[in-house]
Amino acid sequence: MNFKTFTLNGISVFLGLIFFTAGMAKIFYEHRFPGLIGPVWLEEKLAEFGLGLFARFIAYSQIVVGFMLLTLRYRTLGAIALLPMLLNILLVTISQVWKGTPYVLAFFLLLNLALLAAEAPKLLHLLGVRTNYATTAHSPIRYGLIWLSGLSLVLCSVPLSFQSQTAAYLLCGAGIATGLYTYWNGGRAGKQTIAPPAIPEAEAIPTPRQKV
Repeated sequence: MNFKTFTLNGISVFLGLIFFTAGMAKIFYEHRFPGLIGPVWLEEKLAEFGLGLFARFIAYSQIVVGFMLLTLRYRTLGAIALLPMLLNILLVTISQVWKGTPYVLAFFLLLNLALLAAEAPKLLHLLGVRTNYATTAHSPIRYGLIWLSGLSLVLCSVPLSFQSQTAAYLLCGAGIATGLYTYWNGGRAGKQTIAPPAIPEAEAIPTPRQKV
């Protein structure tokens, strides 16, 4: 693992931890999940205005996006999904004149933009731009299903927390470990590899002429 990969993975894990724990803390039993940012009382507050379901959707979105970034296999998808989420939260905090919070979110936004900039050759394909990069696939369906099973374990830990918090923590940890397994053994989905350059037509190897 080179310095660039180490740095990008570190940023991804950092952002993943922040938003994964933020979502879990919102819907875990009595908010007894260690969250790094808040507010954990979002659902209770929005429920007063009939927006409880919307608050729960936000929490689950943070969990899924955070899980993508934390487990690294779908880092690119996580960074793409996090961008509109960060922009929305940033604008809400600016509109509510929260002190300090917009600066923290702006920092998170810069980190996320760094992740997206690193994936520029891959993302440019969506705009029809040709690049010198190709993607490799290592059992994408198999590792994708394993990754989904890890996410399912995490989501199942939420209702389990109302019965046994210890069991819920263990189930959540098992889900994260399963997601990380897919990265350590299968790598990142759509990992970029430099494709060999094509031989120019002018430098093409001439074929010998047949004698008549």
